[in-house]
Amino acid sequence: MATLGRFVTPGIMEKDDYSFSASGTYRLPDSVDEVTVAGFREYVDSLPLSEAPEIFGMHENANISFQQQESDVILNTVLSIQPRESGGGGGRSADEIVYELATQMIDRLPEPITEDSACPDVFAVNDQGMMGSLGTCLSQEMSRFNKLIGRMKKTLTELQRAIKGLIVMTADLDAMFSALQNNYIPSIWEAVAYPSLKPLASWFEDMINRVEFFRDWVINDQPIAYWISAFYFPQGFLTAVLQAYSRFYMVPVDVLGFEFVVQDFDDPLNEVDEPPTEGCLVYGLYMDGCRWDYEEMVLEDQEPGVMYVNAPTIHFVPCKNYKIDPEQYSCPLYKTSVRAGTLSTTGHSTNFVLAIEMDTNKPKDHWVLRGAALLTMLND
Repeated sequence: MATLGRFVTPGIMEKDDYSFSASGTYRLPDSVDEVTVAGFREYVDSLPLSEAPEIFGMHENANISFQQQESDVILNTVLSIQPRESGGGGGRSADEIVYELATQMIDRLPEPITEDSACPDVFAVNDQGMMGSLGTCLSQEMSRFNKLIGRMKKTLTELQRAIKGLIVMTADLDAMFSALQNNYIPSIWEAVAYPSLKPLASWFEDMINRVEFFRDWVINDQPIAYWISAFYFPQGFLTAVLQAYSRFYMVPVDVLGFEFVVQDFDDPLNEVDEPPTEGCLVYGLYMDGCRWDYEEMVLEDQEPGVMYVNAPTIHFVPCKNYKIDPEQYSCPLYKTSVRAGTLSTTGHSTNFVLAIEMDTNKPKDHWVLRGAALLTMLND
């Protein structure tokens, strides 16, 4: 509807010089009421051969994003058809390279997160024997990461043995060999991992950082602010925050929602000394298709050539019967830049998390056409 509204609008009838784009390249022909068929053809011939993003209300960065995606497709295709063994030369074989990479990963693989050194308050239970909602969320995340760590350690060890010829190289291990060789996340890991479009090298670093975030939470109690990108299931964490508020104030959880207060900084660890009394501070998000103006405290267009920027820290404040401000833009939050997912058995999307209301001095349709969204992680 936002796109259609640019072309089906009363403004076309009211202005003789109505323009469909900011540059004026796409506009009504001069003297449109009197122009002939030949005049229309001349006008159409004067338009660019390739449509500029502005005609669709998109930022010029959309062309850069499209070209990057096309380049990735070409490179991935080339990698997928390259032979496993290189011809000639005195370099190392593929087996040696993958074996060494597996060794390095095993050496750096974090230990499973356990409750042995946990802070007493993290998994504390009340008089009714109920654990706090955030403690329950943390234990579920620990279980997911421990399962991933166990799968990685087991398959890396098996792959090394298969390369040596000690066991059979199964189809899964063969696919894992190719993935490690081409810097992809093995599918046998993806089955138990969180959604990610990162290449293997940066994904491995990201996984280590996530595990350390939760390990720090277990040892040192609840953090001042939450790196929401670290969660397998951020919807579960946000529900836990609402449940904690519900239990404390004895309010039905189904009438609760979040009010979003955008802060004037993006790194709370250097700006905040203690957590808020209600709700939670969330950081680590990225803005796609927009940026945040810290002077006006509103959404603003991207800088040319800058595809992503860090989002400001946001205070998620639980409140009863929250109503969306019609003047704000409901900015969708996704786990990855694909912006598509499937409905899981929990009733939540595997990619979409929630919409966050943010202040803007532009029409909401402007940001819809820009594709403005928040992401928990980037692709690199």
